[in-house]
Amino acid sequence: FYLLTVVGNIIIITIIQIEPRLQTPMYFFLTNLSFLDICYTSTNVPQMLSNLMGKKTIPFSSCATQMYFSLSFGMIECVLLGVMAYDRYVAICHPLHYTIIMNQSICVQLAAISWSSSFLSSMVINILTLSLPYCGPNVLNHFFCEVPSILRLACTDTSFTELVVFIFSIIIVFLPFLLIVVSYARILLSVLRVRSASGRHKALST
Repeated sequence: FYLLTVVGNIIIITIIQIEPRLQTPMYFFLTNLSFLDICYTSTNVPQMLSNLMGKKTIPFSSCATQMYFSLSFGMIECVLLGVMAYDRYVAICHPLHYTIIMNQSICVQLAAISWSSSFLSSMVINILTLSLPYCGPNVLNHFFCEVPSILRLACTDTSFTELVVFIFSIIIVFLPFLLIVVSYARILLSVLRVRSASGRHKALST
């Protein structure tokens, strides 16, 4: 499964890079998403396989690293999906201005913001989580290290850290989700306004 995921995404990235007709904003973001999938899978699956094969321990530094990157990649995916929904909205609802609005510079900036904001957000959460005192059990009832399972091991009040995690969840997860819903709602309304069946089919296939 792990190898299939990695190889499949590498094939997708390679095809997009070598095919001139796929040099569009949609496929640019799809390349980001495929690379992200490789990173996310490589962060979590090897440790899960190690646990299943019997080695059920992980050093603190490795746990912290896994938690940071796992959270970062999850956040990046949420933001990228929101950006891709906005890209489809512009392509269908504003086709004449699409190349101006979603030019190469804007696409690179949106991708950079997605990655950098997520890495920074994850860093804040990671620092707050790991700065808590841990003086009790050190056993995680989970396949890999993540914030909620780590917080359960803290021997102090974690309310502030949980509040920060909740705030970042609203910003990084809920806002992109809202953008996705609004974008596709606008797309659906635009498609329904098209009178001809061929026009609706063309809009939906964009």
